[in-house]
Amino acid sequence: MSTATTTSADLELNVTDLKQWAYCPRIPFYRYVLPVDHVRTYKMRRGHAAQQAVEALERRRRLKEYGLADGERRFDVWLRSPTLGLSGRVDLLVVTADGCFPIDFKDTEGGVRRNHRLQLATYALLIEETLRLTVPCGFVYLVPKDEVVRVEITNRDKQWVIEAIDNLHSMIAEERLPEPTTVRRRCSACELQNYCADIW
Repeated sequence: MSTATTTSADLELNVTDLKQWAYCPRIPFYRYVLPVDHVRTYKMRRGHAAQQAVEALERRRRLKEYGLADGERRFDVWLRSPTLGLSGRVDLLVVTADGCFPIDFKDTEGGVRRNHRLQLATYALLIEETLRLTVPCGFVYLVPKDEVVRVEITNRDKQWVIEAIDNLHSMIAEERLPEPTTVRRRCSACELQNYCADIW
């Protein structure tokens, strides 16, 4: 086994790595294979400030807005799975008699996207392993619209997570530059755009 493969196999990924892999696979490449300086963008700074404000408001939100009668709120929950080689922080968990519901805050004008679904499915796997609770579904709170979107989490979504983990490890082990996202408008606001000369 090569040194690169051993390093990749032993590497613990973060949930954010999988979300970014679905958004643009070059982002984790520039983190793990060819580390470069990231420029903190306005969007990133705004997102952090928005999340703090939303969390303060969320403590007063009624759970019926999520379609839940009652439950315990847990903010900023850190989960880790040695089995998956994965860890991550969930914005909010609501634990009820029927299961556990991860809620992710997103400062985006768009709706729920593929990378958001992947992130929730990843949280579901972590919750099921570490907390031994079922995850019937998750929610994305779209901050600009003040809108809560229920997201069903299927077995296919969970399989998608496993495939993404495998693909990420392969990319790191092979030190292979992946193709960029096909959604070019994402590139104009990316903190790594200076390193992707082939798309401009």
